[in-house]
Amino acid sequence: MTHTAVTAPAPLTGLRVLDLATLFAGPLAATMLGDFGAEVIKVEHPRRPDPSRGHGPSKNGIGLWWKLLGRNKRTMTLDLSNDGGRTTLLRLAASADVIIENFRPGTLEKWDLGWEELSAANPRLVLARVTGFGQFGPYAHRPGFGTLAEAMSGFAAITGEPDAPPTLPPFGLADSIAGLTTAYAVMTALAARDRTGRGQVVDMAIIEPILTVLGPQPLWYDQLGHVQPRTGNRSQNNAPRNTYRTADGSWVAVSTSAQSVAERVMRLVGRPDLTAEPWFTTGAERARHTDVLDEAVGSWIADHTREQVIAEFEKAEAAVAPIQDVRDVMTDPQYAALDTVTTVDDPELGPLRMQNVLFRLTETPGGIRWAGRPHGADTDTVLAELGLTEAEITTLRSEGAL
Repeated sequence: MTHTAVTAPAPLTGLRVLDLATLFAGPLAATMLGDFGAEVIKVEHPRRPDPSRGHGPSKNGIGLWWKLLGRNKRTMTLDLSNDGGRTTLLRLAASADVIIENFRPGTLEKWDLGWEELSAANPRLVLARVTGFGQFGPYAHRPGFGTLAEAMSGFAAITGEPDAPPTLPPFGLADSIAGLTTAYAVMTALAARDRTGRGQVVDMAIIEPILTVLGPQPLWYDQLGHVQPRTGNRSQNNAPRNTYRTADGSWVAVSTSAQSVAERVMRLVGRPDLTAEPWFTTGAERARHTDVLDEAVGSWIADHTREQVIAEFEKAEAAVAPIQDVRDVMTDPQYAALDTVTTVDDPELGPLRMQNVLFRLTETPGGIRWAGRPHGADTDTVLAELGLTEAEITTLRSEGAL
């Protein structure tokens, strides 16, 4: 399905966001806001563009990750350590609703662009500060990346096979979770501003949101001394729950979080006798007999092709999904029906297929207006809208501020 322009006013239309952040968590938060109508201005260093422009594969020298992360953003350059850059940012801040930054704590203050100066320029401003470890504490000044959060939070410790090393995700998991959380935090701060008339600071530490999505581990440890071990694809909370190989060499995932689904699966694979066992009545008890259940399910699946397995599970109203790579995702009929991967026309690279906005709204939908733009493409336009003359822009450029 080809992406078509959104005609209804998006819910965040009129909101102005300055994206000063680099790489992933902060910029992703700005992308989420832009997807639903916010005017996002991406501010990059004149000589050191956002490193995400060079991350991963490129085409014709143009980074493809940036096309996704930079969508719905106008791009301008500004050296914030330069006097002209500082003054210009304060002028931009006066008309902005949100600034998102991810410099190490103290960096904006060093440039006289801290909360005191920014809030003086605009008392209604929301400043979202995204760092690895937060604005205070013993680690605050360390360089922080998502990988460190995945390690520190307990995620890596529970990921992988029991007798294998802890496993890190092969993508920006902690950064992405923090990005989505930052967008939520910004909207919460803006809702408060509607009541109080004043902005505030959002302090987002990348090490925290991933800990939340890991579930009740701290509570379990606090109350029971329980430390969740690595269990591979198995679960301590229900069984059968694993990946299984089909007769044609594909893989499928089975989940039985609901008792009724577990019973349907065992009937389907020809082992209804197991449902009569006393231990089959709860997920935790079933998990203690995983070997028996995996053997029953795995042997049945091994005798059927992936197509047969999916069809039979669907007929039995049991939960299964194929293990898909990106090639499968691009042709999956459910994703196609939802337009999850949509097409965006790009003047540099032509039609691009990328993930659509995160959710659908019936009355005020979001949409992708354009993919990531070239470095500094809108600098002169944004500054002219701010009231700067051509001569002033030329002076700033000659001083190295742009």
